[in-house]
Amino acid sequence: MNSAFDDFLTLEVNHLDVNVLTGIYSEETHLPQPLRISIRARLKMADHYAPDTPLSRSKNYMDLKHAATAALPEGQHFTLIEAVADHIIDTIFMQDDKVLHVEVKIIKLALSEKGEEIGITLGRPRR
Repeated sequence: MNSAFDDFLTLEVNHLDVNVLTGIYSEETHLPQPLRISIRARLKMADHYAPDTPLSRSKNYMDLKHAATAALPEGQHFTLIEAVADHIIDTIFMQDDKVLHVEVKIIKLALSEKGEEIGITLGRPRR
């Protein structure tokens, strides 16, 4: 049983600005929209991380970045940003079975008028 005091390892990639075809309104559906994407992935961790611990005991941060950039299908329109987050989560789970939980936060930059962050956070455990 996990407690609030168990060790954990979370990899993070924050504030990736990515242009994605998304939206439900006609003015949104033909041009990519700027999204700010942040990802947190909780992993099974090693008992201890010594100076010579190999990367295979963790995960490459660049895999998270890849899931939110190059792994998004080019030309694919996502009606909802929730679907973008879902795709990113699925990609990260497929990359590595050490990933236990993924959280994706997406901010729609085009909606911001005074620096506010408007968007969603979607989290899912491995099933």
